[in-house]
Amino acid sequence: MRIRFGRREILDLFAAWIALSVAFTLFLNPYLLEGATVAPIEDVFWAFARELLMSLGTVGVAFVLHELAHKVVAVRFGQVAAFRADYGMLFLAVVSALAGFIFAAPGAVVHRGRITPRESGLIALAGPVTNLALAAAFLPVALLAASTASAVATFGVTINLLLAGFNMLPVGPLDGKTVLRWDRRVYAGVAIPSIVLAVAALFGPGL
Repeated sequence: MRIRFGRREILDLFAAWIALSVAFTLFLNPYLLEGATVAPIEDVFWAFARELLMSLGTVGVAFVLHELAHKVVAVRFGQVAAFRADYGMLFLAVVSALAGFIFAAPGAVVHRGRITPRESGLIALAGPVTNLALAAAFLPVALLAASTASAVATFGVTINLLLAGFNMLPVGPLDGKTVLRWDRRVYAGVAIPSIVLAVAALFGPGL
């Protein structure tokens, strides 16, 4: 099994990585927008750059591996698969973050070929499950590492739980709708803990 990436696919992945990183930086750090009206612009700039760098390293890993998981499983089932960004939705992700909420549907792995409902469900499931696995991998570092590494890992846990929970919602083009269409029991087994953990990561007391 060989995984190939075209020039357009690499560009789309890069654009989505940057846009999502900016969106999550603004959404998870609302003080940046508040500080822009009262703090020196240099302080706001460096604070944004610091948080964005952290977001690039965590959102980047979470997003790229989520989409790569979709692609790998699709190719495993004999599909021709490639990621395609939705630039309108990328713009909406940034604008929504500025408004205090986030809607992140940056695009999708488009695949073609004959496929069963089970295979389609497994392709969809691969992305959120990968994010749950990444959150579990970040967790020990978040709990045990020194302050800087712990802060980055905590952000990694939060981002991956948010992506897993959001993508398991059974609406629109999200992964959850495809999984639910395939098997309600599998959907419930993954979606319920994913959504609960995402809500806890967003509104809970933190690690």
